[in-house]
Amino acid sequence: MGSTLVAINDERSDDEDSDLDSERDLLLADERGGRAGSRGGSQGVNFFSAWRLPGVAVYAFTLFFAKLVAYTFLYWLPYYISSTEVGGKRLSPAEAGKLSILFDVGGVMGGIVAGFLSDKSSCPAIVSASFVYIAIPVLYVYREYGNLSFSTNIGLMMLAGFFVNGPYALITTAVSADLGSSSAVKGEKALATVTAIIDGSGSIGAAIGPMMTGYISELPGGFDNVFSMLYAAALSAGLLLSSLVLKELGGLLRNRNGDIDRQPPGDGARLRRGEVLNQSSFAFRDSQDVNIVIDNESGPRRIDQF
Repeated sequence: MGSTLVAINDERSDDEDSDLDSERDLLLADERGGRAGSRGGSQGVNFFSAWRLPGVAVYAFTLFFAKLVAYTFLYWLPYYISSTEVGGKRLSPAEAGKLSILFDVGGVMGGIVAGFLSDKSSCPAIVSASFVYIAIPVLYVYREYGNLSFSTNIGLMMLAGFFVNGPYALITTAVSADLGSSSAVKGEKALATVTAIIDGSGSIGAAIGPMMTGYISELPGGFDNVFSMLYAAALSAGLLLSSLVLKELGGLLRNRNGDIDRQPPGDGARLRRGEVLNQSSFAFRDSQDVNIVIDNESGPRRIDQF
């Protein structure tokens, strides 16, 4: 009798152990699957979906025109300098090539300043549009007065590079990264795709601009036609950014008005919906006008008033 009970208990113990082992295996499998899912769950966004992300198409076409201006000026500048008199003297191709390096020097400075202003203001569209609009009169002044003297030519050339290459450098790097990692992506991997779309569109403009310059510079008017093309391209880049500029300006005005209208808590001010009272308790008003306080120790709780 005793041996029978022991045998039954042993069988039950074996069954319980096997059940525990099975449950443990299932838990481990689920954990491994969850880890694997977390590593590979975010899939890359496809090409056409990336085009529909907010701001991608606008910045892609903007960079198309920005690179058209930059690379046309870069590739044809030595020939332009050698074919026109500077200070009453015509430079050799070697001298013109060395002088045109200053355009790149101004472009490096413009990229640094544009990036700094974008980080400071969090408004890359406003910064980019400002640069491309200012580039239009700068290019005109360089065309009309760059031949007065070497110092004038150098100063205007560096100024042109500053405003032409500023938005081009900003959009290619910082803006592409921001768009590819924005909340609109919803966890999908889009950084490389967005960067490729924007930079690829710019590369098309970089190829078309110098190619068109070779044809239109041979038409009556010569390089006046080329500069007219550059003015139109810069203007198109600025107009493409108009909607984003208005959006950023609206955000700046809302933030400014919110800072002015906000009163210190306890002075009769009523917390607006979605407004954070402070960062220690995270008090806010939800979509149903309910006052919620989330405390680190007690958790969320509802209160009648702040």
